[in-house]
Amino acid sequence: MSEPKYKVSIVVADAKHPGAIMNSDRKIEVGDELELDGQRFVAIEVEELMPPVGGFGFIHVTCRTLDTVKSR
Repeated sequence: MSEPKYKVSIVVADAKHPGAIMNSDRKIEVGDELELDGQRFVAIEVEELMPPVGGFGFIHVTCRTLDTVKSR
């Protein structure tokens, strides 16, 4: 059986980004770093909203801003 995929709702606690909804091939954990719109964030809280069913689950992640990612 393959690993589940996740729909992730993201809220930024320090309000420096409006947040997002994204897809992920893995479950995000506290301490993981995420990149959204050229900014880096760290997950400070992760809540499983629905356990994976049929290979798909829903999680909610609260993040805080780390810094701005340099253009590549």
